[in-house]
Amino acid sequence: MAEETVVSVVPDDEGKCKFKKCDQISFYRRQTLGPNQQYRACLDTLVLTERGARVELEPDCRVRLVLTLSAGDETVRIQADELRPIRTRYRVPDVLTKEPVGEHLRVAKETRDMVSLTWGAGHYQVRVWACPFRLEVLFGEEVMVTFNYRDNLHFETLHERPSAEPGQHQRDDSSLWEETFRDFVDIKANGPSSVGADLCLHGYSHVYGLPEHADSLKLNDTREGEPYRLYNLDVFAYDLHSRQGLYGCVPLVLAHKADRSVGVFWLNTSETLLDVQYNPDEEEGTPAVKRRRVTPQTDLRWLSESGLIDCMVLLGPSPPQVFSQYAQLTGFQALPPLFSLGYHQCRWNYDDEADVKAVNAGFDQHNIPYDVIWLDIEHTDGKRYFTWDPVHFPDPVGLQRHLEEGKRKLVVISDPHIKVDPNWTLYCEARDGGHFVKDRVGQIYQGSCWPGDSSYLDFSSPATRAWYSQRFALERYSGSTSSLFVWNDMNEPSVFGGPEQTMPKDAVHHGGWEHRELHNLYGFHQHMATVQGLITRSGGLERPFVLSRSFFAGSQRLGAVWTGDNVASWDYLKISVPMILSLSLAGISFCGADVGGFVKDPDPELLVRWYQAGALTPFFRGHAARDTKRREPWLFGAQVTSAIRRVIQRRYRLLPYWYTLFHQAHTDGLPPLRPLWVEFPGDQNTFSVDHQYMIGGALLACPVTEQGATEVRVLLPGSEVWYDIQSGHMLRGNRSFQTLPVTLDTVPVFQRAGTVVPRRTGCGSCTADLQKYPFYLTVVLDSQGRAEGELYLDDGHSFRYRDRQEFSLRRFCLVSDHLTCRCADPVGLYQYDDMVQSVTILGTKRRPANVTLQEPGAQKIPVKFLFDEALHKLTLEDLSVAIGKEWDIKIL
Repeated sequence: MAEETVVSVVPDDEGKCKFKKCDQISFYRRQTLGPNQQYRACLDTLVLTERGARVELEPDCRVRLVLTLSAGDETVRIQADELRPIRTRYRVPDVLTKEPVGEHLRVAKETRDMVSLTWGAGHYQVRVWACPFRLEVLFGEEVMVTFNYRDNLHFETLHERPSAEPGQHQRDDSSLWEETFRDFVDIKANGPSSVGADLCLHGYSHVYGLPEHADSLKLNDTREGEPYRLYNLDVFAYDLHSRQGLYGCVPLVLAHKADRSVGVFWLNTSETLLDVQYNPDEEEGTPAVKRRRVTPQTDLRWLSESGLIDCMVLLGPSPPQVFSQYAQLTGFQALPPLFSLGYHQCRWNYDDEADVKAVNAGFDQHNIPYDVIWLDIEHTDGKRYFTWDPVHFPDPVGLQRHLEEGKRKLVVISDPHIKVDPNWTLYCEARDGGHFVKDRVGQIYQGSCWPGDSSYLDFSSPATRAWYSQRFALERYSGSTSSLFVWNDMNEPSVFGGPEQTMPKDAVHHGGWEHRELHNLYGFHQHMATVQGLITRSGGLERPFVLSRSFFAGSQRLGAVWTGDNVASWDYLKISVPMILSLSLAGISFCGADVGGFVKDPDPELLVRWYQAGALTPFFRGHAARDTKRREPWLFGAQVTSAIRRVIQRRYRLLPYWYTLFHQAHTDGLPPLRPLWVEFPGDQNTFSVDHQYMIGGALLACPVTEQGATEVRVLLPGSEVWYDIQSGHMLRGNRSFQTLPVTLDTVPVFQRAGTVVPRRTGCGSCTADLQKYPFYLTVVLDSQGRAEGELYLDDGHSFRYRDRQEFSLRRFCLVSDHLTCRCADPVGLYQYDDMVQSVTILGTKRRPANVTLQEPGAQKIPVKFLFDEALHKLTLEDLSVAIGKEWDIKIL
């Protein structure tokens, strides 16, 4: 199958003008510039159903809608559709893990113009006003959220296209049935079908979420600029501080104030825009002495090109409860295999098998741990996925076996476009099996991507997903082994030369649905099919690892994502922090940015700082484009090599803590990376901070993102103390920023009072070596002399934790100079021999007379200890106590 070389180049992006602005989007213009339709709720049509209610809405023109309501103590769901549509509208599949079950509603109050419904214990109400139609969500008598507060409910009902007079061309100047952008004509077979609605969040002036945008963590007011766009696109070297849609999206907004958090989830997979308007805390235009305080509010206006209105309000009230409520709808973060939390080395492209082996050996020679090496598109035979270049990668199984000897893995790329090649078996199977997307006239759609002419797999079809999953079977994927994992790229989908470099909206998918209906779900479905393929390959025994560039709500239950084609510059390093935090808030916990920047060449300082920042994020991968200089960690001199080695080794030693955090994400929905306000919800000083963050509840990280920095400004919230994990020095928390000195070796990370953090004493060459090393615990006492923390353990790779309860969750508590290790979940049956070697206790105010260790059925034994009065540090040494057993240490 070998042929002439296919050269891979980044397509000319012709500047950013190839992407639309809001004034070039016809449904946005129609909704924002046209008159509002005022709706009236016909309260005489209200029916209390088995698990909710329905009521008809009558507009001032056109046809009626039916509003369906379901509610519980965690979520209120509002859905709207045409009462009698001429065609079924698209309903988003596969995103919700199950349909939310509402509670039985009852009428709490009723007047001629209003009906108030409640449920359960009656803490919450939904109040429906007749004219104009409003829907309020209340806690007690406090209105939290109002749906249709500003009469922006918009629903373009389906109708048949008017026929032209004989011999005349049908003109459509209003873009209702055709829309032109540059040279592209979008034919709308179903005509205009956009939907929209507004919600008022009462009392809130800070909203977050809505990835993916290269912008601040707190969403900005959009009155003076573009709305936030959710339309998955391949945007190479994307603009910063922009609301342009990028590779993936999650239509989830979280609002927070000191005493409550809420969420709004807009379930729609067509192109969507969101306008955000903050109303000030004080009346403007009056002298300060005469101003009166007014309740702040934030207005959200959602606008989608098609589909239904399906809006879920997450009631909170705490940030962890909002995370859990969202996860119960769309799924919890998949528990990743442990190796995937190690360091990944990637490049477009490693030249050949000898190059891969040399890089692999370089990490060992320089004593730098890593777990995975990656191959980009050049590893294939002419950009045919599931193949290998016969010249440069003639023995892929041998290569994988070589990596396996060091307990390392290989990841290869698999994109959704398939090279048009009638002589290639896989192409023919897909063509003959009906697995490709069609164009609007029913022929196989052809676009262009890395292989040249390409067809695109229709992952919206369950049959296509099953067929694709089967391609990963070892007997079908020649050259693959069980240590091979997968990277889905270009799956927005990217189409070189297509409208906005993606698939035309009038392409047709399984079931006859136009691409416009499900565009934002395309990459999600490829990700799903790939994950299912790897799970099937192992017989359902092993956890998969799949990285996807495109994503949607629910992608967290599939695997990891990253922030795409960034640039080697300080500004991109800086913006990566709020981008990753926004992903984390939207449930996608396993995320990161390309360390060093994908495009251009970082100088040594930037490279070191990016490794320091990347080691403090969930997904940790170095990646670079093919036209950049090689940048393996040992190519920049001994000082840089040493600095990178230190941060990667620290990452590996901290992996027990990271893995425990992913267990929490997998079971409770809590993201490992958290904005400060999640842990300090009542501290308003934290609400706009997006250059630092919490790693779990115990560690605060403030990566250095300024060139030549000699100091950083850090906010250490709360009234308790914090300890610098590198120096061991204590700092007091307060409500203002502190300026701290830094050097190139400084990675500002602080442990919070009242916490226990587990680490390994060494790291070896990869995650498989971690079990060789015992644990040590770092305990930081609060003002009451207390601390607690947890450690989660399982085999790190299989589903036995789920299917056979082979896991262990241990809890460490220190109270009144008494440190205990206990089982935190008696269901766990995992057996292991890991030991705790030492414990460091920070905040100890006195030298103890003695310390004893008590294990069940054994005599108390004295414990060797060291006390550092200057650092208030007590170190308990040579413990060698089993972490899987109960034990007590008393400090006397």
